Amino acid sequence: MHIKNKGLALGVVAGVLALSTACVAPESDTTSTAATDTASANASAGSGGGHKRIAFFGFARANSFASATWSGIEEYAKANDAEAEFFDPNFDAQAQVQQIQDAVTSKRFDVFVVQANDGAAVVPAVKQAVAAGITVVAEFTPVGTRYDTADSQVPGVITLLDVPVDNGRKLGELGVAACESKKLDPCEVAYLEGFKSLPLDNARTDAAVKAIEAGAGAKLVARVEGGYTKESGRKAAQDVLQSHPGVDVVIGSSQAIAGAEAVFKGKDVMLIGNGGSRQAVQAVQEGRWFATYYLPEKSAGAKAAELGLAKARGGNVATTNSSTDLAPGEGKGTKDVLAGVQGEYDE
Repeated sequence: MHIKNKGLALGVVAGVLALSTACVAPESDTTSTAATDTASANASAGSGGGHKRIAFFGFARANSFASATWSGIEEYAKANDAEAEFFDPNFDAQAQVQQIQDAVTSKRFDVFVVQANDGAAVVPAVKQAVAAGITVVAEFTPVGTRYDTADSQVPGVITLLDVPVDNGRKLGELGVAACESKKLDPCEVAYLEGFKSLPLDNARTDAAVKAIEAGAGAKLVARVEGGYTKESGRKAAQDVLQSHPGVDVVIGSSQAIAGAEAVFKGKDVMLIGNGGSRQAVQAVQEGRWFATYYLPEKSAGAKAAELGLAKARGGNVATTNSSTDLAPGEGKGTKDVLAGVQGEYDE
């Protein structure tokens, strides 16, 4: 997860979840009358072919993960007789809800791609969009309150999700694999969870903990809030090291692990990140980290646009889709799995 917390921000990421070095500017909210009329006419055409418009409701313009998603959406749209616009709520869940509602009212768009800051909060607005005949794709995070399924929780919505519970389970399994490689029993594992206040993070953490506890020889010795920044990860690692100086494996968001790395430098500690940035991928390839949970997020953005446009043009598409299908090793990014992979965004 790749998301910087900001009040109502989610802890994703991963994911998701760090400031971008290449922000993407959305189109201006002010549009000429002629352009608005043309866009409305396109939207009113309903399904069928022709030029289409995509609205992308991302986590935030300044978020590197959302910027990668946007790049995939924008490139696919331009290559397929469509145009796209980024709506920036800056991690504010209620602002995102208002943006979706306003976009429904404008009748300018045929497709919505929703990267929900708060999956429960956006449900009423997403239902409005579906009722208005707009094709909606829930990308990366669920639209709804369940974190254990890729299935659509709102009738009519297409999903392309990284299921939080599956993400947590795979992180735990990577932790067990690291323990097995060290041939230790017990093998002490610390889990740096995202934010304890967020249901999505709690669902991921619970799944990770269960997977670790089910592993032969693996012993969970610490469960500390690590957040989604280098600074928070560094502090969490210092706390872990102080209370458990013999820790063998540490798992957390890619940003937190990047901060923890300096704390464990020179110690025989295996690090596992949750995020597929170029920096995380490189750390695994260089052997500094044991693994990272990897998703090709720019590719996922393109896939979301592909699904949305195909449905808006009258095609049949699968309602339930998993973004891990786009990733090598189903997201379990060990050194062997990530051979030749570069990552699709920068922290």
